[in-house]
Amino acid sequence: MKGLYLITDQKEQLLERVESALSGGVTCLQYRDKTADHAAHRAEGQKLRNLCAEKGIPFIVNDDVSLAAELGADGVHLGQDDGDVAGARLALGPKAIIGVSTHSTEEALRAEADGADYIGFGAMYPTGSKDVRYLPGPSALAEARKRVRIPMVAIGGIDRDNAPMVIDAGADAIAVISAVLSNPEPGLAAAELALLFNRRLPYPRGSVLTVAGSDSGGGAGIQADIKTITLLGGYAASALTALTAQNTLGVSAIHGVPPAFLAEQLDAVLSDIPIQVVKTGMLFSAPIIEVLAEKLAEYDKKILVLDPVMIAKGGSSLVDDPAVGALVERLLPRAYLVTPNVPEAERLTGLSINDEDSQEEACRRLHALGARNVLLKGGHLPGPEATDLLFDGATFRRFTTSRIDTPNTHGTGCSTASAIAAFLAGGEPLPVAVARAKEFITSAIRLAAPLGQGHGPVNHYLAAKEL
Repeated sequence: MKGLYLITDQKEQLLERVESALSGGVTCLQYRDKTADHAAHRAEGQKLRNLCAEKGIPFIVNDDVSLAAELGADGVHLGQDDGDVAGARLALGPKAIIGVSTHSTEEALRAEADGADYIGFGAMYPTGSKDVRYLPGPSALAEARKRVRIPMVAIGGIDRDNAPMVIDAGADAIAVISAVLSNPEPGLAAAELALLFNRRLPYPRGSVLTVAGSDSGGGAGIQADIKTITLLGGYAASALTALTAQNTLGVSAIHGVPPAFLAEQLDAVLSDIPIQVVKTGMLFSAPIIEVLAEKLAEYDKKILVLDPVMIAKGGSSLVDDPAVGALVERLLPRAYLVTPNVPEAERLTGLSINDEDSQEEACRRLHALGARNVLLKGGHLPGPEATDLLFDGATFRRFTTSRIDTPNTHGTGCSTASAIAAFLAGGEPLPVAVARAKEFITSAIRLAAPLGQGHGPVNHYLAAKEL
């Protein structure tokens, strides 16, 4: 019992929401319904059982051993007052998965001694799904983990931002309800949570595919992406959209990759390597964007970090108007995060951005265009500080650093987006990934040494080492 353990709610369109959630990386489904009559309960349970069978994940029934037997469920989860492990095993057979809810180390050890296959432990945090009488929290989970040998599923009030503490405390799985099923996009919410378990992996943690142009000078583009992802502990794969003749002084030539060849690159990578985050840079043309959008849908890639690269550091335009239109129409609605700087946000929204109020309005407009999260970088705005705004459609988070006076900033946008992608793939929730990426790129700018005759590159190596 590992990963994302989903418990059903009692709201409408349950089957559709569960099916979406399963596509995001759910590893076990528990059917919990306290209200339906038996016939309705059985009919709904059978449909959910079939969904789980298609996905190859366990289907567990909450409390009701008889219903579990009728549905041919893989197992049952028992509360402290809902029967015993031996009776459930007798009714469901020796291969059945039996879980027991516990609230303390002593209860967990007792369930283990009784023959349970896993325990539910909690609540971790207050929750709206039931009245919480016991709130042992992550610290008690960590203590129980030292003595309990069977898998432990943490339950109660867990969401994307507090789950890392629970996973770090030793949970083999996290049980959620509303964090996934109350989200307008259950599949995306499930993917966010499932990705957090990568924090337990050995390095490299998670795989990132960067889809971008080549910078022959090595400071930006796909070269900067691969450096960043690798130095920050991820595995980097790549697909080229264009070749540039480029150095610290600017871009002197661009050679676009044929769209059909981009499709071949994407198929080669996505059909073989388990890519968890896709990050984009310069996409060059509308046909390139069309191909990428089609492949993201074909391979059901949910975590897309979209860096809308439009202008090179030296001022050269890297995309034309049809490409911008295709990006807005085809990729923004698929973006988990879009990371424009001020000029890019102005081109995408039509706004003039010159202060924090207009920065906030631009975030709202980009969110309305379909991006689930917007990080609008404030490096182009005047003042002694640079503030980036992260907007999720409801809340703004601010990330502020002192401005560094240096011409050596080539590759900051590419490297920031790649750092966020690497931290996401490594199991950090989005706000933490953004904060750590901000810290990384600030150090990379501060530590940059002159290289070439123009805008020198940031120092990826020393920044990663310092971080």
